[in-house]
Amino acid sequence: MVVLCVSAVLLYFRRRMQGYRVLWVPGCDHAGIATQAVVERRLLRERGLRRQDLSRQQFLEEVWDWKKEKGDEIYLQLRRLGASLDWSRACFTMDPGFSAAVSEAFVRLFEAGLIYRSERLVNWSCALTSAISDIEVDSVQLSGRTLLSVPGYEDKVEFGTMVTFAYPLEGQDGEIAVSTTRPETMLGDVAIVVHPDDPRYQSLQGSVCCHPFTGRLLPILTDPIVDTQLGTGAVKVTPAHDHTDFQLSLRHALPRLSVIGGDGTMNELCGKWLQGVRRFEARGKVLSALKERGLYRGTVEHPMTLPICSRSGDVVEPLLRSQWFVRCEAMAQRAMQAVEDGQLDITPDFYKKTWRSWLSNISDWCISRQLWWGHQIPAYQVSFSGSAELQEEGSDALWVCGRSSDEARKKAAQKYGVSEEEVTLTQDPDVLDTWFSSALFPFAMLGWPDQTPDLQRFYPNSLLETGSDLIFFWVARMVMLGSELTGQLPFQQVVLHSMVRDAHGRKMSKSLGNVIDPLDVIAGVSLQALQQKVTAGNLDPKETTVALEAQRHDFPSGIPECGTDALRFALCSYKAQGDDINLSVSQVLSTRHFCNKIWNAVKFTLGALGEDFTPLPLTKVSVQGGVDRWQCSRLYSTVLQCDQGFQQFELHAVTAAVYSYWLHNLCDVYLECVKPVLSGDGSAREAARQVLYHSVRQGLALLSPFMPYLSEELWHRLPPLAPQPPSICLAPYPQPANLAHWHFPEEEANFLLVQEVVRVARSLRSQYRLTKERPDMWVQCSGPQQAAALEHFLSAVQTLSRVGALRLLLPAGGDPSPPSGCAVGVVNDSCQIHMRIQGSVDVQRQCATLSQRRNKLASQLEEAVSRTQAPEYQEKVPERVRLEHTHRIASLRLELQHTEEQLSTLQHLKTEDR
Repeated sequence: MVVLCVSAVLLYFRRRMQGYRVLWVPGCDHAGIATQAVVERRLLRERGLRRQDLSRQQFLEEVWDWKKEKGDEIYLQLRRLGASLDWSRACFTMDPGFSAAVSEAFVRLFEAGLIYRSERLVNWSCALTSAISDIEVDSVQLSGRTLLSVPGYEDKVEFGTMVTFAYPLEGQDGEIAVSTTRPETMLGDVAIVVHPDDPRYQSLQGSVCCHPFTGRLLPILTDPIVDTQLGTGAVKVTPAHDHTDFQLSLRHALPRLSVIGGDGTMNELCGKWLQGVRRFEARGKVLSALKERGLYRGTVEHPMTLPICSRSGDVVEPLLRSQWFVRCEAMAQRAMQAVEDGQLDITPDFYKKTWRSWLSNISDWCISRQLWWGHQIPAYQVSFSGSAELQEEGSDALWVCGRSSDEARKKAAQKYGVSEEEVTLTQDPDVLDTWFSSALFPFAMLGWPDQTPDLQRFYPNSLLETGSDLIFFWVARMVMLGSELTGQLPFQQVVLHSMVRDAHGRKMSKSLGNVIDPLDVIAGVSLQALQQKVTAGNLDPKETTVALEAQRHDFPSGIPECGTDALRFALCSYKAQGDDINLSVSQVLSTRHFCNKIWNAVKFTLGALGEDFTPLPLTKVSVQGGVDRWQCSRLYSTVLQCDQGFQQFELHAVTAAVYSYWLHNLCDVYLECVKPVLSGDGSAREAARQVLYHSVRQGLALLSPFMPYLSEELWHRLPPLAPQPPSICLAPYPQPANLAHWHFPEEEANFLLVQEVVRVARSLRSQYRLTKERPDMWVQCSGPQQAAALEHFLSAVQTLSRVGALRLLLPAGGDPSPPSGCAVGVVNDSCQIHMRIQGSVDVQRQCATLSQRRNKLASQLEEAVSRTQAPEYQEKVPERVRLEHTHRIASLRLELQHTEEQLSTLQHLKTEDR
């Protein structure tokens, strides 16, 4: 939602304020892992079928059927949220044209030596039965023994412990003890490694020990990588299931034995007693067998980092697989340099450091995924008929790639010097990582590799706005592949927003029941309907129970109807560049009330303008009165704030400025002040009508990127001002330069005093519960400048304070003191107001209230003063804290003084009444 709303607002800004031709293309990726998982669960739930029960083609037909049923939901959300996308160019990564671009990219990168096939350890999700990339692995820190839920296991699995067991030495008495957090992998051990300088094992270097279950002989080797302080200082080496051990196997020419299969079960190398047993269940069996043989030496708690698949929640298993990889180092260097040179700008700036840190330590990208849904890798394994010599070169050596099987066949025949008829091709069954195709989006959506008019006009793109969590998954890969395949950066500006969480700060997840559908916020939804969505989904029973309970807690009455404009404005009101966004429906609802305020303000304006009103151009409007000048200046200042906020991509600053303008300037002040003027006649009324018209019209223009529907409707209801565009979307966005003649900084500065006087006056009215009365009021100023400022805005003070007679008093000028029977309010050290309350308040009741207030303030003051008198206060308390205490004490003393004065005033009134 945030991506859409921020992008929509920035599009409005660039197109309307800066006059650019803007193209915004709607598009979706195929979400390979997520989509396949959803369809598999659906097949199992509804028809009792597993993917393997169908042919690949049959399963893909099921996925396409699901896509046709559910795939338009995102587009429906986009339309309802008011996104002005070019729907004629809607793009899906599995469309034929886009799929051709994916094949083209793979072939070009392969021919450039940037894609290669290699047998390496990959991050494997047994729940998905697929490899995942490094950045799809979350590292969970465990401080010690921890029980965790693992997909596929009913009981929780223990982690955060280290097991020690012994290997008996071969040909001599004795043993060597090793420690591990994963005892089930010991079936794949091929050696023991110790530090060459560790005195405990000097005599054992070069010896051999015997595997207790397989009889395999394990050499005892030395390597300086061993940490002598970890465990026993002797390390078991399992190259096929540990990244560090894999590197050791390369240095010491060790075999690599895979003992865990892709489904997470132990394989035939483990023996019949373990074959087919799930890995974490095998852990218990191995420990029991070690104890039976007297080789178990103990278990201790051990802090560790556990790799978790961000896609499935499964514990990642390092497995040895032949996969396709993208060489990233050179491309990453260019991506870093682009930011360093200023060719690519990233906002907020602090992400530049993150960008540099990740790219400087990048590893090659595994792009193979063991799925059926996605772009099948356009690489073909080659075999031959009647050519045993070539056939013996090894399966991984004989690969070609091609945009089609015919092209691949020709390449194979040419590469190996045989006829095409002798070539047999078998396409790699794996598919490409979804992020590979998504990384091509900036140019593939425009027709690449063909040099289409769209590609020539709109590539490179100008701006990318996306979530900060995608900086590596997507942004970096778009920059790397875009630069490599097109010779140009895909965009010049990247704007990142923070992750959106629920109102409690939790990551949104369907299993938690806290995912918010924007359509539900726009139209409203009952709790029953929300819960029906959960039960109709693909969650397992335990997750369904949790999700339903969470919804009952968070939305006991469902979600009220808020509307599109309120949702857009609320989302943009969060500070997106920094802390995570905790989305609260209550804030969206509050924004809906703001929409109502705007509607009523325009309704009043239309009535005030009347049928005979003819708007003048901005340059011809005569601004006369002080309040008119203040309102015009506030409009200018707001436009300036909006311009600066847009330039810095700080939309929360823009929405804050627009909100304050409409609510606190236009509605709360100007409309109230101008009502008496509009009820009169003459030039002052006409000037006020013109100022009011442009204040509302410009205010709607400021609002329109965030609230397109409301602003469009109200804009058309205003009298037209030639030249009138057909839509507010096409009207020029307000610019500071066009309103500079309305900037009156002195009026704004002076009006701050007016607002303070009004605030204190309203506080007194509230304190003494003068809800309907209009008491007389005197404002006493010790300085002539303040008196002059208030004199200039005297009618505004009287109207906004809702008082009867109002008089300014200047003691230095010989004015008399305010009469008795008044409540006193302090504006500042040189300005006080005196409001007549005699005869208008319940004196007895107010005295009791003020007495309680006085006692409470006195207690707080005594406590605050006692803190400053504590021993070594000056030495131990930081200066900043001491300053805060000093200000608080001064404030308490002043408030206590005023309370006592008010109490004294009431007691005096009490006496007079007698």
